[in-house]
Order: sequence, then structure tokens, then C-alpha cells
Amino acid sequence: MDRFREMQVFDAVARAGSLAAGARLLALSTATVMRVVAALETRLGCELLLRGPRGVSLSDSGEAFAASCRQILLALAEAESSAAGLHAHPAGQLTVSVPLLMADQVFAPIALDYLAAFPEVRLRLQVHEEPPRLLEDGIDVALVIGHLPDSSGFALPVGQVTPVVCAAPDYLARHGRPTTLDALKAHQCIAVSAVHASSEWRFRQQEAARSVRLAPRLTCSTVQAAIRAATLGQGLARCLSHEAHQELRSGQLEALLQDFAGPALPAQLIYREGRRAAARVRTFLDFVVPRLRAHPALRG
Repeated sequence: MDRFREMQVFDAVARAGSLAAGARLLALSTATVMRVVAALETRLGCELLLRGPRGVSLSDSGEAFAASCRQILLALAEAESSAAGLHAHPAGQLTVSVPLLMADQVFAPIALDYLAAFPEVRLRLQVHEEPPRLLEDGIDVALVIGHLPDSSGFALPVGQVTPVVCAAPDYLARHGRPTTLDALKAHQCIAVSAVHASSEWRFRQQEAARSVRLAPRLTCSTVQAAIRAATLGQGLARCLSHEAHQELRSGQLEALLQDFAGPALPAQLIYREGRRAAARVRTFLDFVVPRLRAHPALRG
């Protein structure tokens, strides 16, 4: 096997974190990947992978070699893309990942406008709940909410969102409007089972964190269901501002206790290649960033 293919195989194992996962990325058998790595270690005269009962990890030499492989493979991909004109002409498939309720509330109309402007691009829009893995999941651009680790790649800020407690006007007319955190305990609250500690809502009071433990009358499996229940007058729901943007804007829901809202969370677009990105990625970012920054759902 040639050295380029060896680097591809080792890079896949290093990114995926195991021989089997690396094999799946390349559509090879695990046995083939094991043979390639073993031959590579023999040729280089050093141990690249540390093998143990729980799988493999990179040795110090393996870490250095993986970084070099990645640089070489990216440089080669850039050269091939440039030769094919991919950096000058936006075309091909673009995979974009966004939070579930951001897709409906904010992103879809902007994405459709982009497709109309660049007809040779095919857009694959997928949703995520957990932070996406760009390289492993084949994602070109992702919109994420919250603070990012240093290893997330390139990032462009597009706005911010805040936690919000909301209820329907009909519910508030029947039960009154809470004006203090302690008043929440007298209200019917809607929890979300998918959210950690869903029966405990966290706020900011006089610059200090404060938690309010509640006994939910209704627990939903998703934030979307909780927002829907709130619009039907079933109680108070807590979500991020963008998740109920349309309902708040239309008056189906009203925001409560805004003086106690927690700190705003940044909204960012993350991507991988920076200035070396293909034209479809760069044109997409140029197109959507100003539109997202102007969107009222991302003004916190």
C-alpha cells in the first residue's frame, strides 16, 4: 500500500479513536486497517498506537505523526480542489447542521434563499441536539449555541440567545403573572425530561446563581412539546429565546421574569478549513452570517 493510503488510514484511526471506527470511515475491514498500521509502525520503527484492553490511543510519536498526516492530507485536498475549480465556483453538496428548533424558527428560509442564489449547490440540512462533530460526521458548517472548546475549528459569532420563562396569555389571565422566583412554586410548570435536572430551573438574582426546584404538573419529552403545551395554556415553560421565537413574537406566549434570566449564550457558525474552504462553504458563510446577525431571534 502506498504512503498516501497509509496516511489516510492512520488519519482515520486517529480521528475516530479506534481501529474499527477508522475502518468504518474508510469502508475497509478492521483486519486491513490493523495490517496497514502494523506495517506503518514497522517501516517508521516506532509505536504509533498504544494498545490496551479498552482499545487504542495515540503514543507521543503517534500524536505527532497524526498531526503531520492531517496537514499533508488537507494540503493535498486543497490542491485538488483548486485544480478542479471548487474554490472558485460554488457547486456540490453542502452539509449544514443546526439545532432542531433553530431549523424551523430561523434557518430554513435563509437556506432556501441561498439555494436560489447558488443553484449548483445541493444543501443537506440536518438537526442536532448535542454539539456536532464536524470531521467525524462530514459536516461543513454547523450553527451551535453555547461556548465552544478551543478545538472546535473556525467560528463566526452570529448573535446570542437567553433563557426565558413563558406562558400563554390565557393561562396568565387565570393564574396571575409571577413576579418573583418564589412565586413560581405556586404555578403549573412544564418540565422537559430530555433536559438535565428538568425540575430545577436556574436563574440569576443580584448577579448570583439561584435554582428553583419545582414539582412539574406536566413533563414533556422535548422542548418543542413543552412550548406547544404552554401555548395551549397548560402552564409555564422554560426554554431558550430562539426556541419560542415565533410564539413570543405572535403573542401566543409572553415572556416572564426577564429580570432573572440567566446569562446570554453565544450563537456561532463553526466550520473547518478557514480561508481554504471550498467556494460553496465560503459563499454560504458570506450569505447567511449577515442575515443571522440581523435576525431578531438571535438578539438575545
